[in-house]
Amino acid sequence: MSGDIARDSAEGSSRSSVSHHNQPQSPPLSRYESQKRRDWNTFGQYLKNQRPPVALSQCNCNHVLEFLRYLDQFGKTKVHLHGCVFFGQPDPPAPCTCPLRQAWGSLDALIGRLRAAYDEHGGSPETNPFGNGAIRVYLREVRDCQAKARGIPYRKKKKKKVQIKPNVDDPMPSSNQQPSSQLAT
Repeated sequence: MSGDIARDSAEGSSRSSVSHHNQPQSPPLSRYESQKRRDWNTFGQYLKNQRPPVALSQCNCNHVLEFLRYLDQFGKTKVHLHGCVFFGQPDPPAPCTCPLRQAWGSLDALIGRLRAAYDEHGGSPETNPFGNGAIRVYLREVRDCQAKARGIPYRKKKKKKVQIKPNVDDPMPSSNQQPSSQLAT
């Protein structure tokens, strides 16, 4: 029997597998929902590992700021220091000893997911530590610092307008296009 289940899952069979707990399987989480759950669990573990441990109900923006600084050690973005010869250069020609940090965009997205997770776990928007003004100020400072270190000023991306491209395979030209035989020579 276990061979049938293994074979079914390996072959991608649509037959349902036997569940040990007789619980209905929920649909798989989206990438965003999976990331949000993982981030929420990571933050919860971070609070538990504090000395003394911090209960979520006691968490404030200072704990969030400490968490963001803690995450910097796992970053992969080179951020040049003011004294570095490559400070302000977008593409430095050689390696340097400047630290790797979390990219601003990653931190911004993380805070967005944690803010949503806090609300979903019963927290009120008024007490959400991830929505505190100090967090926004910190993120703005990180963004500006990283932009200066790379020599690239931050500009908010403009939303692209959807343009309809004419179908070149269409045998019937649209009314605003002239067939090539009618073009002026």
